[in-house]
Amino acid sequence: MIKEKILAAYETLAEPYNALIDHKPHNAYYDRPNTLSLIPEVKGKKVLDAACGPGKYAEILLEKGAEVMGFDISPRMVKLAKIRNGNQGSFFVHDLSTPLYMLDGGYFDVVVCALALHYVADWTPTLQEFYRVLKPGGTLVVSIEHPFFEYTYFNSERYFEVEPVKAIWKGFGEPVEVHSYRRSLEACIMPLIQNGFHLDTLLEPKPVPEFEKLDPKHYTELNAFPAFMCMRAIRKG
Repeated sequence: MIKEKILAAYETLAEPYNALIDHKPHNAYYDRPNTLSLIPEVKGKKVLDAACGPGKYAEILLEKGAEVMGFDISPRMVKLAKIRNGNQGSFFVHDLSTPLYMLDGGYFDVVVCALALHYVADWTPTLQEFYRVLKPGGTLVVSIEHPFFEYTYFNSERYFEVEPVKAIWKGFGEPVEVHSYRRSLEACIMPLIQNGFHLDTLLEPKPVPEFEKLDPKHYTELNAFPAFMCMRAIRKG
């Protein structure tokens, strides 16, 4: 199953990913600053970090005064998130595509899901759970791989399908095969609208200047064409 392959990849990637996450350009100077720009003031707020990885987003949000709970499908990632954040925050192992049965409805002010929804075949159950655990008027912030970039990168000929794809990641030491799902722009936006959210902002990000110092080639490319896409949606009343 693809889910088992995704889990195996991230169990393999956990330690090198954690070691590089603070300054790896695509994460630190492309995804993170743009995604964070969509998150409202979190001081004193309850935030769910869905698919938290090694806990870098949680670390930043805790520093801003949020009460953070995070989960990830990878036990190694969860362990690293706990180590990174010490006695702050709460982290547990959970699959993004399954119900958040352990969480009460209407509890969180913000849900953040960074670079993870493309590992889920059907977004509807996941978004319904985000809706359930958010307070009315609560904020969902998502970053994903840009559907136009993926269509080109994977040489797809089936734009309108939700299509299983795979890539070899070479930026974290030994090459690792990573599976995910490519989908159309419509399939990225309509599940939000159909499951109780108002799409507030769609951001096609550009890298911040620090990126250029570490990777000038991709800095130029990302200023010409986006690889990621960030969205902010508001839970309807």
